[in-house]
Amino acid sequence: MTDAPKAITLENDPLAAYCFSPAWQVGGLLFLSGQASIGADGSIVGEGDFDAQLAQTFANIERVLAAGGSDLSKVVKVTIYLTDMANFPKIVEARQRWFTPPYPADTTVEVKGLALPELMVEIDVIASL
Repeated sequence: MTDAPKAITLENDPLAAYCFSPAWQVGGLLFLSGQASIGADGSIVGEGDFDAQLAQTFANIERVLAAGGSDLSKVVKVTIYLTDMANFPKIVEARQRWFTPPYPADTTVEVKGLALPELMVEIDVIASL
């Protein structure tokens, strides 16, 4: 018998109004919804500042991973959405800052826009428990 999928919730989730779960646990894996530079109060952090947005995005990822019983060391897949591929070198630096070898599998794509026009990056991950 396998465990039923389980929604991961956050206390005071700033994105609850958008009607999606922060993550789902399915078996031994945690699937996170895309995380972006949204602060605890629902405001955009670092508008116009890619580095600040990236830092807040990773802080949000860490928060959701912790709520699901995981952490960055257990991330196996990363998908990164950039509104400007000129920021790709900063993504390489970010991988070295927040992950350790062996690095997670990765897909990075440039998109025309994200859910809110001020957002410059969104990241979703899959992690083990």
